Formats: sequence, C-alpha cells, structure tokens
Amino acid sequence: MPLSLLRLSSLDLVRGFVAVGRRMSISLAAEDLCLTQSAVSKQIHALEEQLGVKLLVRGHRSISFTAEGERLFRSADGAVQQLQDVMGGIRQAGEQRPVTLSASIGMTGLWLLPRLSRVQKLHPGVDVRVSANNRLADLRNEGIDLAIRYTTPALAPAGALRLFGETVAPVAHPSLGLKTLRAAGAVSRLCLLDFDDPQHPWLQWNGWLASVGWADAKPQAVLHFNQYDQLIQAALAGQGVALGRLELIQPLLDEKRLVRVDSPVPAQASGHAYWLIQAEDAPREEVRHVAAWLVAEARQSRDAVDTGTGP
Repeated sequence: MPLSLLRLSSLDLVRGFVAVGRRMSISLAAEDLCLTQSAVSKQIHALEEQLGVKLLVRGHRSISFTAEGERLFRSADGAVQQLQDVMGGIRQAGEQRPVTLSASIGMTGLWLLPRLSRVQKLHPGVDVRVSANNRLADLRNEGIDLAIRYTTPALAPAGALRLFGETVAPVAHPSLGLKTLRAAGAVSRLCLLDFDDPQHPWLQWNGWLASVGWADAKPQAVLHFNQYDQLIQAALAGQGVALGRLELIQPLLDEKRLVRVDSPVPAQASGHAYWLIQAEDAPREEVRHVAAWLVAEARQSRDAVDTGTGP
C-alpha cells in the first residue's frame, strides 16, 4: 500500500540516497551535493530509520545495496532523474537565451557588425550572439537561431527570406583620387586588389576586364587575397582598386571611406544574394525581433544601392 504524502520521506533524504547509489561512494556523493561526508551519512541513516530497514551494507572502503536498498534505488533514481529533466527544462525556459546569429566572416565584419548597435537600441532587452564562420553550420544541432546564407535563388533553402542581392562595381579609397576608369590604358597605372577564389569569378578582375573589352589590359600590380574582408581592408588602406560588393560594403560607401569608380559598364548583378534562414518555424519572441531588424536593415541596403546614396 502506498504511503500518504504526510509520511513520505523528505526529498533531501531521497536525493542523498540517490547520490550515494549513483556513485556507490559516500565521499563522492558528498562532493556532488556540496555537503560533508558526515552530513550524507546522516541522511542515509535517517532514511533507514524512517523505513525501518537497512539500505546499504558498509564494508571496508566500499558500500553495496541490500535487497531493499537496490529496490528503492531503481525507483528513486528514475524519479529523481525525471525531476532533474523537467525542472531543468522549466528553468531554462524561464531564462532569457541570447539570439545566436550565424554569418560568414566577410558578411559579419563588413555588413553586420557596423549595424549591431542599432538592434541594441531598438531592443535593449535582447542579447545577440554572433557566430562568424565560413563553414555551413547545422542550425538546430549547433543551437543557432538565425543564419545569413550567400547563394543563388535556385539553391536557397526552402523558407529562406531574401535579404538583398549582390551588385559589383569598382571601388577605391578617396586618397587615390580615382573617379573614373574609362580606358584600358588607365589600368596600367593601377594596383588591382583581387579576390583569389575560383568559386567567385564574378569578383575577380580578369572577368571584369574581359566584360568591358579590356582582357589584354595589364595592371601595374595585383594583390591577391583569399578572404574578401581582407581585400576590403587593403582598399581602405589605399593599396589599390577593388571590385566592391556594393550592398555588403554600403556602410563604407555611406561614410565616404570608399567611393565608387565610374566605369564603362553599370554595376553588375552577380546572380547571388544573401538569405535569412530561421532554425524554427515558430521562433521565440526575441528571435522574431532580431529577424525583423535584419529585414529592415537589408531593405536600407537595397535602397541605398538602387539610389546610389546612403540611408
């Protein structure tokens, strides 16, 4: 016959017994519970007195269950584990978790970081954690709430929201005094900053020069970079002319730290775009806030490139 709640042993006593049973050691159980060995031993003795049976057999530097102790442990261990799981889940749900946003290294440094202060002002109670990595992350398994991905419309994941496309044009630091690039001969006086990535030919100077009929033009020098943000840093240092991804570097254009260079062809769309992906179909409120902010910021980037001015 089950005991009434009034006569049920204290949870502290049951917890102490389970801790000992899991470790089969009073000293290790005491460490787990942040108690002294004496306190844990007293808990076991108190539980045995309440039940009127021995639960443990104490040997020389060892303990073992009695038949009654083993029976109680099997039931109590499962019950305590269920309490740990449920109460841990409730506590976690009550704590505010940061919104984890994944993006490539270049996207993070050039577009996202200059804007983060705005989301903090708009939603001061929301913590954002940025995960910058060029590796394609598994959102759910890695605890990522939102991700910005760079791909074509055909390869964009189902449910992805297009933030903005990619428009490419020459850019340079104002100190170079380069306003136009209208003749092949002008290339011979320039250092070109080239993105050394064969998977992005539309961001390489060979393709751009060929598109304007200057395939045979020879620049004064070429500096190669395998990371796009490094290439832009070189452009900011006045080391040469870069093919700018206008939407991505719009903050630098707004601040006149880089300027567009007039050329024989208009800025060219690459066919790629940046897409927003959500890990959950029904995200929590703070994730929705950050997603809406990203969409609004992306709209400003599109508008600025379309009009040739900043927000």
